[in-house]
Amino acid sequence: MSVHTLDPLKDARWQKLVRENDRASVFHTRQWLHALRLTYGYEPLAVCTLSPELALANAVLFCRVESWLTGRRWVSLPYSDHCEPLAQDQVTASEIALFLREVVSREKLKYMEVRLGPPDHFGLGFHESAQYCLHKIDLTQNEVTLFANMHHSSIRRKIQRAERQKLVSRVGFSELLPEFYRLFVMTRRRHGLPPSPMQWFENLLRCFGDGARITMAFKDERPVAGILTLTHNQSIVYNYGASDMRFSASGGMPFLFWRTMLDAKKQRLHSFDLGRTDLDNEGLLLFKDRLGGVRSRLRYWRISQAATDSAYGKSSLVKSVMRFIPDTVRIRLGALLYKHVG
Repeated sequence: MSVHTLDPLKDARWQKLVRENDRASVFHTRQWLHALRLTYGYEPLAVCTLSPELALANAVLFCRVESWLTGRRWVSLPYSDHCEPLAQDQVTASEIALFLREVVSREKLKYMEVRLGPPDHFGLGFHESAQYCLHKIDLTQNEVTLFANMHHSSIRRKIQRAERQKLVSRVGFSELLPEFYRLFVMTRRRHGLPPSPMQWFENLLRCFGDGARITMAFKDERPVAGILTLTHNQSIVYNYGASDMRFSASGGMPFLFWRTMLDAKKQRLHSFDLGRTDLDNEGLLLFKDRLGGVRSRLRYWRISQAATDSAYGKSSLVKSVMRFIPDTVRIRLGALLYKHVG
């Protein structure tokens, strides 16, 4: 069995594979890959066992990350919660894994990472490097059941409070981005992190077209919360959220998630992917549980030594300091750092 590489942005077979493979997600799409390349300069490639003249039936997708700060590596994929290898069977996956081991050695990569790769398929030289929790909501349930599945006091009451206080939801695209980004910068400050660059959100909206949207909650014309979602096939994916904590009692975030569920059902979507959560982030885990999300485990696998974590992302001291740095400085830091840590 021979192994080949291809450019998913140019190979005509890629879109058909992503459209028809049940394991493919929004993170496999050309739109996502275009946004990554435009923003951070990452070059995508896919590894498969089929030569260019044959129909594409399996692939493992990566981006090359070339960084003087964090090292050279292949990641599947940067800034993507999960990116399931689209390998059909264990023999194919093992053959690809053997090839990947050779690449790490030959190109002297710091590491190679596969996100959500099953250990039985990628056991040859891969070791588990991280675990996260993934929540999904089954949207094929009727509206009454979806609402009943949410926590009474933490979610349902807040939705009803938001409606009583006449919060208004608006769905839009680039016209809502400045307000959403202002809330996002505010939210990242609370978390002690620099914000992703505005260019990243601009490129997501540009590349996905009407497959990306911003939904904002307004109280008396003041934006109080917002989420950015992407759609692929029958799934809607929650990517980013932001809120003004001064208005948290108004229930803006639960209100937005509920409105998004109702809108997704009108579009006949089947699944709401709420994204990954750190296992020690008990507050966010509980919030997604109470929305009605069903948990599953995400596992990341690496060849070679695990990469050194970014100091600003892990150090509690640095996070504390970041909360007091002016927003203009944190925005510049984000533009400089994020291309190195994907």
